[in-house]
Amino acid sequence: MQRRLLAFSCLVLALLLVGGCASPHYLETDPRVSGDLPRSGNGQQVTVNVVDGRDSDVLGTRSGAANASATITVYAHELIPKLQAQAENALQRMGFSPTRDEAEGRPSLTLTLDRLGYGRGDDQPVLGNARLEAVFIAKAVNGGTTYTGSYTARREQSYVVRPGEAANTKMVNQVLSNALARTFHDEELGRLLAR
Repeated sequence: MQRRLLAFSCLVLALLLVGGCASPHYLETDPRVSGDLPRSGNGQQVTVNVVDGRDSDVLGTRSGAANASATITVYAHELIPKLQAQAENALQRMGFSPTRDEAEGRPSLTLTLDRLGYGRGDDQPVLGNARLEAVFIAKAVNGGTTYTGSYTARREQSYVVRPGEAANTKMVNQVLSNALARTFHDEELGRLLAR
């Protein structure tokens, strides 16, 4: 009886794993810039523009295999407006007056989401491993001077059962939020915009 119960449990677990791996995930992210930001502005207007520099909306696959159907996707038309709002909020907290309008001679900040990836890390016996990475490139221009910075956040997550959509959304939010925080904590960026 115990053998049958064990065999049945293994079969159910295998079906859950196979079934869970087959479905794609379309993540609705909501990254946030948290923590105290360096206050360098004094009400100056700054034109801010967030763009998607990724090659694809697809971050990777849940299995890590290149041709797998269980893709993880974050659509630019949903993500970029949220990043724009966070960038404007962060600049406001830094003492600036963000605007989307361009003007001759006004300081500007272009924030590019250069990479958002979800891959397979180094597996350990019994455990799987997901590796996530977010990279932003910030280009600040003021009075003929340009400052460019690259800001990366990474996360590795071990698991026995592959993460579901809610867990993947949470992890992607964390790497995006961490990379955004690194961007706006760069005091050199604020100093250039405040000149």
